[in-house]
Amino acid sequence: MVGQRYIAILIWGICLAFPTSDKQVHEPYTVQEVHTAPPTWRRIRRATRTEQITLNIGLKHGRASELERQLLEISNPSNPRYRQYFSLDDLHSLSKPPLGAVEQVLAWLSVHGIQQDNLQFSPARDWVTFNTSIQQAESLLGTEYSVYKNGNSLATRALQWSVPSNLQGVIDTIQPTTSFWHLKARDRQQINSTDDSNLNLHAIEAVGPNVGSMGIDMSHLPKDLTPREACNVTAVTPLCLRVLYGTLGYSVQTKEPKHMALVNFLEEFNNRSDLAQFAKTYRPDAIAAAEGFRDLSIAGGINQQSPANPDQLSERLGLEGNLDAEILIGIAHPIPLTAYTVGGPPPPSVSSSSFPENTNEPYLTWLNWLLAQPDSELPSVISSSYGEVEETVPLSYARRVCLAFAQLGLRGVSVITGSGDHGVGHPAHCEKDFLANFPDSCPWVTSVGATKGISPEVVATNPDNGFVSGGGFSRYFPRPFYQEGKNSIDRYLAEIGSLHEKRFDPSGRAFPDVAAQGYRYVTVWNGTTRLVDGTSASAPTFASIIALLNDALAAEGQPAMGFLNPWLYEEGWRAFTDVTEGSNEGCNTTGFPAIEGWDVASGWGTPSFPRLKELALRRRFRLQLPWYLRWKEWW
Repeated sequence: MVGQRYIAILIWGICLAFPTSDKQVHEPYTVQEVHTAPPTWRRIRRATRTEQITLNIGLKHGRASELERQLLEISNPSNPRYRQYFSLDDLHSLSKPPLGAVEQVLAWLSVHGIQQDNLQFSPARDWVTFNTSIQQAESLLGTEYSVYKNGNSLATRALQWSVPSNLQGVIDTIQPTTSFWHLKARDRQQINSTDDSNLNLHAIEAVGPNVGSMGIDMSHLPKDLTPREACNVTAVTPLCLRVLYGTLGYSVQTKEPKHMALVNFLEEFNNRSDLAQFAKTYRPDAIAAAEGFRDLSIAGGINQQSPANPDQLSERLGLEGNLDAEILIGIAHPIPLTAYTVGGPPPPSVSSSSFPENTNEPYLTWLNWLLAQPDSELPSVISSSYGEVEETVPLSYARRVCLAFAQLGLRGVSVITGSGDHGVGHPAHCEKDFLANFPDSCPWVTSVGATKGISPEVVATNPDNGFVSGGGFSRYFPRPFYQEGKNSIDRYLAEIGSLHEKRFDPSGRAFPDVAAQGYRYVTVWNGTTRLVDGTSASAPTFASIIALLNDALAAEGQPAMGFLNPWLYEEGWRAFTDVTEGSNEGCNTTGFPAIEGWDVASGWGTPSFPRLKELALRRRFRLQLPWYLRWKEWW
């Protein structure tokens, strides 16, 4: 009798936890998110109901707050768990959905004719992906899809989406729906110009093949070069950067150093022949590395090695990819380089109703793939030169991408981003509020601003093409703990007083965190030598230095730096040269000024590799125990 009662109670509990199909059918829908199309996107037509779309459902993590807490602990140099990173299996236990959540979503999908055999799950089962028709997606989400156009890019999107009320606490985000995230390469608008183009881009300044070499024999470099001897401020080369930031005298110490990485979006690529030509002039010992770096394709991304065609040349495709790779190899060789090339944007013309729209969500596509890789396949540092104005990214999407960066941090990966190229906002896009950049506004990445000049370095601007190093305050993400205290944000806000009051949120995550050169970089593209500006150059420059720092740590048996910011704000800032001149003007204002200490124009300033190495190696670590012997940490 007791057994029968127990079974009855168990069945009753299961019915409550996993609603029946009939209940799913009648469960009222509630709007989950509304996001208007950005001004640059124009509605073309109603999406054809037979067109296909790939939907990605992000389930809420059962322990999302715990995930972030764990990251803050292992990246805090004052914590005894500092740099004790998680394995892939450890991370899954934190990121998996709550008990019963997957079953609830499966029941909902089943009611709409979407069967489990057609679904793909992430390793932690926190993402569900499937192909469906527009008609079925509209029924599923209680919405309407249309085709929108921005320049040459198309996207099939909805302005809102809904789910049954009982799933509101289960589902984080569903994309593509409201996301009009149109990634921009940071240097696309900042190319030194001599003519115009129909994309309102600045053309590239072509220069001589040996520009910036300063007449120095690259095969027999003296080790006592000074920045004045190595640098031409009108044409910045890897030699200048190695001397300026103190990496020239460092030799990679580990036999098999962990690789560094970059990511390509927007049909960008890294042409090996261009990279080899660049290395021949500016880093002769790295020619083989330039010809043989590892390239990984994600979602159909193609790292093109043939010459660019006329359409690609007009779009400057390959310029960003080459710049990133040439800087990383030029500074950090022989650290191995991996390039992640992610499937491109929607097609450049309105397709027929029978041809599926490309609805690729680039960051999620890349991050979900990367997080599923084994620990041995993860790089120690990643450089990303892409982003968008924060307010154009739906909040649910931004939070989910940001949480993925936190997961990379938990696994010991440093994520480096460029802070943007329009100061506090492009004047044409500002109304009243300053514009933050995403993913720089995510508290789990390290954002890098741009400088120019040598002695001293100042905030980088170029009046000829409108380039201004970016910086500001997030309206999506609150100020993280590592930016609290009197030595950084509060001190800076007190110093500037009421300047630009009410045009930004002083309680938001502030960026950039640091800075590096980002003005008139030498790059080889399409067989010719060019000069470009942008934080697209600053991000891989700083990432290169972190790659070398991780090698120095590995040689001493210490783990990689991982998520950098808590260490940077607590003690690492002492290894940076303060930038106190210039401002990140924008939105028809003077923007934020650079002052002594941390500021919104240049972060903590520019790095000194010898001092970074000294500070990082000063730390000693507890023995890393396997997860099953660290059970007390989970309670």
